Amino acid sequence: MSCATNVEATAVNTIEWLAAGTTSIVVPVYQRQYRWDIGGCERLLSDIRAVAGEDDEHRHFIGSILSAQDGPEPGSDLILIDGQQRITTLMLLVAALHHAVRDGDPTMAAELERVLVRPDEPGRTKLRPHDAWADLYESVVLDRRDDVDRESRFDDNYAFFRSQIHADEAPRIWRGLQKLEHVSITLGARANAQQIFESLNSTGEPLRDHELIHNYILMGLTHAEQLDVEARFWLPIERHTGEAIGAFWRHYLVMTTGRELAANGEHGVYSAFRRSFPRVDVAHLQADAESWRHFAEIYGVLLDPSREKDEEIARQLRSVNTFGRSTYPLVMSAYSDHARGVIDRAELIETLEWIQAMHLRRTLVNLPGERLIARLCRARDAGRDALARAFARITPSDERVSAVLKYSELPHAAYVLGRLEGVDDIDGFDVEHIAPAVPGDTWSGDGRRPWSEYSEDEQNSHRALAPTLGNLTLLEQPLAERVFGASYPIKRVDAYARSVVPATRAVGETASWGTAAITQRTVSLTADLLRIWARPALPEIDDDGLTPILDAVRRRGWPAGWEREFDYVEYRGERWDVPDVKYLFNRVFRRAWTDSRAAALVYCASHGGPIYDEMAWKGQWDDLDDTHFLYMGWDSNYMMTAVQGVLEESGIASEVFVKYSYIGNVM
Repeated sequence: MSCATNVEATAVNTIEWLAAGTTSIVVPVYQRQYRWDIGGCERLLSDIRAVAGEDDEHRHFIGSILSAQDGPEPGSDLILIDGQQRITTLMLLVAALHHAVRDGDPTMAAELERVLVRPDEPGRTKLRPHDAWADLYESVVLDRRDDVDRESRFDDNYAFFRSQIHADEAPRIWRGLQKLEHVSITLGARANAQQIFESLNSTGEPLRDHELIHNYILMGLTHAEQLDVEARFWLPIERHTGEAIGAFWRHYLVMTTGRELAANGEHGVYSAFRRSFPRVDVAHLQADAESWRHFAEIYGVLLDPSREKDEEIARQLRSVNTFGRSTYPLVMSAYSDHARGVIDRAELIETLEWIQAMHLRRTLVNLPGERLIARLCRARDAGRDALARAFARITPSDERVSAVLKYSELPHAAYVLGRLEGVDDIDGFDVEHIAPAVPGDTWSGDGRRPWSEYSEDEQNSHRALAPTLGNLTLLEQPLAERVFGASYPIKRVDAYARSVVPATRAVGETASWGTAAITQRTVSLTADLLRIWARPALPEIDDDGLTPILDAVRRRGWPAGWEREFDYVEYRGERWDVPDVKYLFNRVFRRAWTDSRAAALVYCASHGGPIYDEMAWKGQWDDLDDTHFLYMGWDSNYMMTAVQGVLEESGIASEVFVKYSYIGNVM
């Protein structure tokens, strides 16, 4: 057997690897900037805490680290080719732990310092980022920052770790750190570093969220347990959801958490799953997996309503699918309750009708449909009346819809006309434009005057009203083909009078067709539309496109040069002029300190901040009073999460809304 002579791969203890010798670990200049955010730090710290609580045999694997010696002589620098983000974050965690214990536990502090600092040069860190930000990194790790107003990922993530680590937990964190392992891949002088880096990072397809969930569920089980869980739970989930399995997990988690999740991005669905199910051993798996399989079966029915035996419910599900799958979290919740006898059939159908009314009305008045469903799932958890109020708030009024229908193109025309005209199965029917969208010169609405003799204003009026509700009807495809392009008098005799659709036959009873006839029919059909797609019978609320604070987007940053993220914030009826999340964070926590201090303290105690009783590290602080301080040096993602959390703890999150600016909406 031949052996590799130019690449050495060894499983090592990460902390021992970092602490060993006097070698510096150097980040080469071609590496990207450090970019881990607080969410990544939170997951790392959670993993370390978890492995710290296991027995001595358990370890936590953090992946592979690729490096190369900078020269042939002993003690030459180690060039970090792959692993910069993980190693830098670990060093920031070690630094925060070191600074937390250095005054109270000199023995542990010395062990931690061995990881951070070269023993032969106490003022030089083991890890050396490239020169563009080396001084910034070292000032954080060595706790010698002078510029308290600066912002950097090093400062943000160090501050997060510092806020989370208390002196009494330090031994546990240190124990968890010492149980980290990685595969150290060290290249010899003749190895092709770039080729190996590309092999590690660019070959094969990255795991998708549902694949990560699958691995997470099974990885801690014995082989026999894995086979059992795969057969009884995972394979049925795959069978019910098919290619939509990734969307199923996202929608399931929106339903259960009441929070919106990004459809793409850096494994947001998988991260949410881990937070919802921190333990998936056999003892915890049975009930959870039964629920997953139950909702996957429901998801299959939503994807294919023909599986539903109740024809009216099946028809409603098909209608909901007209607007896509975004409402599936809410539909799954209601359908499950109906299947289990928690609600009756009428309440399920009522919910499905409210969904359709909300979507159709918002589409008509050109309101966005994003960030709506999680709030409805939260409302439904509070009961039917709360759900009705939530729908009423975001479903446009009869007056707004009536005004728009007169002059706007009808969306989802086949679906709308099918319900208005009583056609359950619209296959075999066309949407007929009674006055054509583009009439030929010989077309006539009365059989006397051809289109070419219409004045320019008349022609423009006809074109404007052609796609509106009053000019549309359903017509059998053979009849539509027979009279395509024909004038109205021919259509009314040869097609409309022969249709099986009563509403279409009624069109033919009108002697001539023009803008007055279209307007009159629009008024009549609008009354029917408002009745069929009815809002909950509650007072009108125009929410001005407001987004509940719990559905506000958590961003990793804000583009330099843009002045406003928010037009305004509605706080319990007050209108706040706050331009971005940093101002909102400061104002909400100051208000919480005044109005609901007990809740603010509970939140900060359970999350390690952001209010502290001392300014324990350098950075951006704001005084709340003489003895309590608000740390302001977070990234915007953390700030939004903290705002949402303290408002939930205070019980007033449902009374706070944000109105995004134009750029805030499209970001």
